[in-house]
Amino acid sequence: MSNKAFSKTSTKAAPKDKEIVRDYFNSTGFDRWRRIYGEGDVNRVQRDIRTGHQQTVDYVLAWFKNDKNAAEQTVCDAGCGTGSLSIPLAALGAKVYASDISEKMVGEGKSLAADPENPIFAVKDLAALSGEYDTVICLDVLIHYPDRESEEMIAHLASLAKSRLILSFAPKNPYYILMKKVGDMVPGPSKATRAYLHKESDVRRVLQKLGFTIKRKEFTATSFYFSRLLEAVRN
Repeated sequence: MSNKAFSKTSTKAAPKDKEIVRDYFNSTGFDRWRRIYGEGDVNRVQRDIRTGHQQTVDYVLAWFKNDKNAAEQTVCDAGCGTGSLSIPLAALGAKVYASDISEKMVGEGKSLAADPENPIFAVKDLAALSGEYDTVICLDVLIHYPDRESEEMIAHLASLAKSRLILSFAPKNPYYILMKKVGDMVPGPSKATRAYLHKESDVRRVLQKLGFTIKRKEFTATSFYFSRLLEAVRN
Protein backbone atom coordinates (compact mmCIF):
# COMPACT_ATOMS: atom_id res chain seq x y z
CA MET A 1 0.00 0.00 0.00
CA SER A 2 1.57 15.38 -4.27
CA ASN A 3 2.13 16.40 -0.69
CA LYS A 4 2.76 19.50 1.33
CA ALA A 5 6.17 18.81 2.80
CA PHE A 6 7.88 16.84 0.03
CA SER A 7 7.77 17.21 -3.74
CA LYS A 8 5.70 14.82 -5.83
CA THR A 9 8.76 14.14 -7.93
CA SER A 10 10.74 12.87 -4.96
CA THR A 11 7.95 10.42 -4.04
CA LYS A 12 8.20 8.85 -7.48
CA ALA A 13 11.98 8.94 -7.69
CA ALA A 14 12.64 5.61 -5.97
CA PRO A 15 10.26 3.05 -7.47
CA LYS A 16 12.35 0.00 -6.64
CA ASP A 17 10.83 -0.79 -3.25
CA LYS A 18 7.31 -0.16 -4.58
CA GLU A 19 7.89 -2.54 -7.46
CA ILE A 20 9.20 -5.19 -5.07
CA VAL A 21 6.16 -4.79 -2.80
CA ARG A 22 3.71 -4.83 -5.72
CA ASP A 23 5.25 -7.95 -7.26
CA TYR A 24 5.46 -9.73 -3.92
CA PHE A 25 1.82 -9.16 -2.96
CA ASN A 26 0.64 -10.15 -6.42
CA SER A 27 2.56 -13.45 -6.32
CA THR A 28 3.92 -15.59 -3.48
CA GLY A 29 3.13 -12.99 -0.85
CA PHE A 30 -0.55 -12.87 -1.75
CA ASP A 31 -1.21 -16.52 -0.89
CA ARG A 32 0.74 -16.24 2.36
CA TRP A 33 -0.93 -13.07 3.60
CA ARG A 34 -4.40 -14.05 2.44
CA ARG A 35 -4.09 -17.05 4.75
CA ILE A 36 -2.73 -14.92 7.59
CA TYR A 37 -5.49 -12.32 7.26
CA GLY A 38 -8.13 -15.04 6.86
CA GLU A 39 -9.58 -17.62 9.21
CA GLY A 40 -8.27 -20.91 7.82
CA ASP A 41 -5.52 -23.18 9.08
CA VAL A 42 -2.05 -21.66 9.27
CA ASN A 43 1.24 -22.62 10.85
CA ARG A 44 2.35 -21.41 14.28
CA VAL A 45 4.27 -18.39 13.04
CA GLN A 46 1.48 -17.28 10.71
CA ARG A 47 -1.09 -17.70 13.50
CA ASP A 48 1.04 -15.52 15.76
CA ILE A 49 1.28 -12.80 13.08
CA ARG A 50 -2.47 -13.05 12.48
CA THR A 51 -3.08 -12.49 16.19
CA GLY A 52 -0.76 -9.49 16.29
CA HIS A 53 -2.21 -7.85 13.19
CA GLN A 54 -5.74 -8.36 14.49
CA GLN A 55 -4.83 -6.73 17.79
CA THR A 56 -3.65 -3.64 15.90
CA VAL A 57 -6.88 -3.59 13.87
CA ASP A 58 -8.91 -3.99 17.06
CA TYR A 59 -7.17 -1.00 18.66
CA VAL A 60 -8.18 1.20 15.73
CA LEU A 61 -11.77 -0.07 15.78
CA ALA A 62 -11.91 0.57 19.54
CA TRP A 63 -10.88 4.20 18.99
CA PHE A 64 -13.73 4.67 16.51
CA LYS A 65 -16.20 2.96 18.85
CA ASN A 66 -15.09 5.01 21.84
CA ASP A 67 -15.45 8.23 19.85
CA LYS A 68 -18.95 7.15 18.71
CA ASN A 69 -18.67 9.05 15.44
CA ALA A 70 -17.83 6.41 12.85
CA ALA A 71 -21.03 7.09 10.90
CA GLU A 72 -19.93 10.70 10.42
CA GLN A 73 -16.46 9.80 9.13
CA THR A 74 -14.92 9.52 5.69
CA VAL A 75 -11.92 7.21 5.95
CA CYS A 76 -9.05 6.36 3.63
CA ASP A 77 -7.53 2.97 4.44
CA ALA A 78 -4.21 3.16 2.59
CA GLY A 79 -2.66 -0.26 2.13
CA CYS A 80 -5.91 -2.03 2.98
CA GLY A 81 -4.77 -5.56 2.17
CA THR A 82 -7.79 -7.86 2.07
CA GLY A 83 -9.98 -5.38 3.97
CA SER A 84 -9.40 -6.59 7.53
CA LEU A 85 -9.91 -3.02 8.79
CA SER A 86 -11.90 -1.47 5.93
CA ILE A 87 -14.77 -3.93 6.07
CA PRO A 88 -15.49 -3.64 9.83
CA LEU A 89 -15.10 0.16 9.63
CA ALA A 90 -17.76 0.21 6.90
CA ALA A 91 -19.95 -1.96 9.13
CA LEU A 92 -19.64 0.73 11.83
CA GLY A 93 -21.06 3.24 9.36
CA ALA A 94 -17.93 4.99 8.12
CA LYS A 95 -17.64 5.74 4.40
CA VAL A 96 -14.42 3.94 3.52
CA TYR A 97 -12.11 4.32 0.54
CA ALA A 98 -9.78 1.31 0.61
CA SER A 99 -6.69 1.11 -1.57
CA ASP A 100 -3.78 -1.25 -1.98
CA ILE A 101 -0.81 -1.54 -4.31
CA SER A 102 -1.71 -5.20 -4.96
CA GLU A 103 -4.45 -5.99 -7.45
CA LYS A 104 -4.89 -9.43 -5.92
CA MET A 105 -5.32 -8.04 -2.41
CA VAL A 106 -7.95 -5.57 -3.62
CA GLY A 107 -9.77 -8.35 -5.46
CA GLU A 108 -9.86 -10.45 -2.31
CA GLY A 109 -11.17 -7.49 -0.30
CA LYS A 110 -13.97 -6.92 -2.79
CA SER A 111 -14.97 -10.58 -2.60
CA LEU A 112 -15.17 -10.44 1.20
CA ALA A 113 -17.16 -7.21 1.50
CA ALA A 114 -20.91 -7.61 2.01
CA ASP A 115 -21.68 -4.17 0.56
CA PRO A 116 -20.35 -3.61 -2.99
CA GLU A 117 -20.44 0.17 -2.46
CA ASN A 118 -18.78 0.44 0.96
CA PRO A 119 -15.84 0.07 1.21
CA ILE A 120 -14.90 1.37 -2.22
CA PHE A 121 -11.81 -0.63 -3.21
CA ALA A 122 -9.15 0.60 -5.64
CA VAL A 123 -5.72 -0.52 -6.82
CA LYS A 124 -3.37 2.40 -6.06
CA ASP A 125 -0.04 2.96 -4.40
CA LEU A 126 0.14 5.55 -1.65
CA ALA A 127 1.68 8.28 -3.80
CA ALA A 128 -1.27 8.11 -6.22
CA LEU A 129 -3.93 8.72 -3.57
CA SER A 130 -5.83 12.00 -3.72
CA GLY A 131 -8.81 13.70 -2.12
CA GLU A 132 -9.67 14.63 1.46
CA TYR A 133 -10.81 12.36 4.26
CA ASP A 134 -11.66 12.93 7.90
CA THR A 135 -9.31 10.10 8.86
CA VAL A 136 -6.44 8.53 6.93
CA ILE A 137 -5.15 5.16 8.14
CA CYS A 138 -2.04 3.25 7.11
CA LEU A 139 -1.38 0.00 8.98
CA ASP A 140 1.59 -2.34 8.56
CA VAL A 141 2.79 -0.68 5.35
CA LEU A 142 5.79 1.41 6.39
CA ILE A 143 7.74 -1.74 7.25
CA HIS A 144 8.22 -2.26 3.49
CA TYR A 145 9.94 1.11 2.95
CA PRO A 146 13.15 2.79 4.20
CA ASP A 147 13.14 6.01 6.20
CA ARG A 148 13.27 8.49 3.32
CA GLU A 149 10.40 6.91 1.41
CA SER A 150 8.42 6.45 4.61
CA GLU A 151 8.74 10.14 5.47
CA GLU A 152 7.49 11.07 2.01
CA MET A 153 4.57 8.66 2.36
CA ILE A 154 3.63 10.02 5.78
CA ALA A 155 3.73 13.55 4.42
CA HIS A 156 1.51 12.65 1.49
CA LEU A 157 -0.98 10.79 3.67
CA ALA A 158 -1.06 13.74 6.06
CA SER A 159 -1.98 16.04 3.17
CA LEU A 160 -5.13 13.92 2.62
CA ALA A 161 -6.23 13.95 6.28
CA LYS A 162 -8.59 16.72 7.34
CA SER A 163 -8.34 15.92 11.05
CA ARG A 164 -6.60 12.63 11.86
CA LEU A 165 -3.84 10.31 10.68
CA ILE A 166 -3.41 6.80 12.12
CA LEU A 167 -0.16 4.94 11.43
CA SER A 168 1.48 1.73 12.51
CA PHE A 169 5.13 0.79 12.05
CA ALA A 170 7.73 -1.62 13.38
CA PRO A 171 9.74 0.31 15.97
CA LYS A 172 13.50 0.41 15.75
CA ASN A 173 15.34 -0.46 18.95
CA PRO A 174 18.21 -2.84 19.80
CA TYR A 175 15.93 -5.75 20.69
CA TYR A 176 13.88 -5.64 17.48
CA ILE A 177 16.99 -5.04 15.37
CA LEU A 178 18.34 -8.31 16.79
CA MET A 179 15.03 -10.10 16.16
CA LYS A 180 15.03 -8.88 12.58
CA LYS A 181 18.57 -10.16 12.02
CA VAL A 182 17.57 -13.58 13.35
CA GLY A 183 14.48 -13.59 11.16
CA ASP A 184 16.50 -12.65 8.08
CA MET A 185 18.57 -15.79 8.53
CA VAL A 186 15.51 -18.05 8.30
CA PRO A 187 15.01 -19.17 4.69
CA GLY A 188 11.69 -18.77 2.91
CA PRO A 189 11.12 -16.97 -0.41
CA SER A 190 7.48 -16.19 0.40
CA LYS A 191 8.25 -14.99 3.93
CA ALA A 192 8.43 -11.25 3.35
CA THR A 193 9.74 -8.34 1.32
CA ARG A 194 12.51 -6.22 2.77
CA ALA A 195 11.62 -5.28 6.32
CA TYR A 196 12.50 -1.82 7.63
CA LEU A 197 12.31 -0.65 11.24
CA HIS A 198 11.65 3.00 12.09
CA LYS A 199 12.53 5.01 15.18
CA GLU A 200 9.41 6.25 16.92
CA SER A 201 11.15 9.56 17.59
CA ASP A 202 11.68 10.03 13.84
CA VAL A 203 8.02 9.31 13.05
CA ARG A 204 6.90 11.72 15.77
CA ARG A 205 9.27 14.38 14.43
CA VAL A 206 7.79 14.08 10.95
CA LEU A 207 4.24 14.28 12.28
CA GLN A 208 5.05 17.30 14.43
CA LYS A 209 6.62 19.08 11.45
CA LEU A 210 3.45 18.40 9.47
CA GLY A 211 1.29 20.02 12.15
CA PHE A 212 0.02 16.96 14.03
CA THR A 213 -0.03 16.03 17.72
CA ILE A 214 -0.14 12.48 19.08
CA LYS A 215 -3.46 11.88 20.84
CA ARG A 216 -3.44 8.12 21.48
CA LYS A 217 -1.01 5.27 21.02
CA GLU A 218 -0.88 1.52 21.46
CA PHE A 219 1.72 -1.19 21.11
CA THR A 220 1.29 -4.76 19.93
CA ALA A 221 3.96 -7.38 20.56
CA THR A 222 3.62 -11.10 19.95
CA SER A 223 6.41 -13.55 19.26
CA PHE A 224 6.73 -12.61 15.59
CA TYR A 225 4.74 -9.38 15.22
CA PHE A 226 5.52 -6.01 16.77
CA SER A 227 3.89 -2.72 15.90
CA ARG A 228 3.63 0.80 17.33
CA LEU A 229 0.29 2.43 16.58
CA LEU A 230 -0.05 6.22 16.67
CA GLU A 231 -3.13 8.40 16.33
CA ALA A 232 -2.10 11.91 15.26
CA VAL A 233 -4.60 14.79 15.14
CA ARG A 234 -4.18 18.02 13.23
CA ASN A 235 -3.28 21.02 15.39
